[in-house]
Amino acid sequence: MSVAKPTVVVLGLGLIGGSLARALRSSGFSDRIIGCGYREPSLQRGLELGIIDEYTLDVAQAVSQADILVLCAPTLTVSDLLETILPMADGDGPVITDVASVKGNLRATALRVAGEMPAKLVLGHPIAGSERSGVEASDVSLFVNHRVILTPEPGNDPAAVALVRQMWEATGAEVVDMDVDTHDAVLAATSHLPHVLAYTLVDALAAAPNSDAIFRCAAGGFRDFTRIASSDPVMWRDIALANRDALLVAIDHFGAHLATLRDAVERSDSQALQNTFSRAKQARDHFADILVARSQGK
Repeated sequence: MSVAKPTVVVLGLGLIGGSLARALRSSGFSDRIIGCGYREPSLQRGLELGIIDEYTLDVAQAVSQADILVLCAPTLTVSDLLETILPMADGDGPVITDVASVKGNLRATALRVAGEMPAKLVLGHPIAGSERSGVEASDVSLFVNHRVILTPEPGNDPAAVALVRQMWEATGAEVVDMDVDTHDAVLAATSHLPHVLAYTLVDALAAAPNSDAIFRCAAGGFRDFTRIASSDPVMWRDIALANRDALLVAIDHFGAHLATLRDAVERSDSQALQNTFSRAKQARDHFADILVARSQGK
C-alpha cells in the first residue's frame, strides 16, 4: 500500500482539517490535497488560502479520488458519514481515518454497517486544538510535538495503519497506539470532563445574582481555567453524548472528590485541604515537566 505522494481528501475543512492539509502540504507528504464537505464557502476559502488544491461537494467523488480519506467532521456527524462512505469503499478504496474525539461509537457504527472492522478503516485522534474554529484558524504547526492516538483494531490491514501513522508523523506529531475503550476513558477524564467543568462553572456564575460583579472582578486564574468554555458548544454537546458512559464515570469520580473536599471545608479541616492541594500541585508539576519534555521532542 506504499504510495509515494498519496492524494489526501479532507472531509470537513475546519480548524483540524485545514491544519492537517497545511501540514501535509508543508511537509511534502502529499502533492494533491482535496477538500470535501457540505459548506462550499469554507471550501472556497480553503482554495483561496492555498490550503487545498481543489474541492468537491460530492462525497462519492471524494472517495473515488482519495488514497487517504480523513473524516474531519463533528463527532456525531462522523458516525453518519461512515454509514454513507463504507459501502462505497471496497477493497480497492482509500484508507479511511478520522480525527473525532470519541472512538467507541465509530467502531460500533463500522461493525454494524460492515459486519466486521473494515481493513482500511484506521480510527485516530489528534490531541491538539484551539477554542477557535474554522478554516481561517488553521495552523500548519498545530500538531507539532502533540500526540496523535491511533486505535487500530485486529481486523485492520497493517499497511493501512502504517500509512496513517506516516501521515501524522509528517505533521510533526508523536503517534501512539491505544485500544478504543482506554482512549475513550482517558479522553473523558482529561479533555471531556474539563470542558464540562468549564462550561458548568461559567454557566453557574453567569446565573448568579451578582454575576456582573463576578465577571468584572475575575482575574487571570478564572480566565485560564474557563478559556475552553469559549469552544464550540455544538461540538462539545456531541462529544458529551457520544462518550456518555465514559464521561459519566469521570463526572462521578470527580464529584466524589469534590464532595470530600467540600466536607473538609465545612469541617475547617486544614490538614485535609493542604494534603489535597499538595498532592494536586505535585501531580500538576509532574504534568508540566512532561509537557516541557514533549515540546523538546523527548
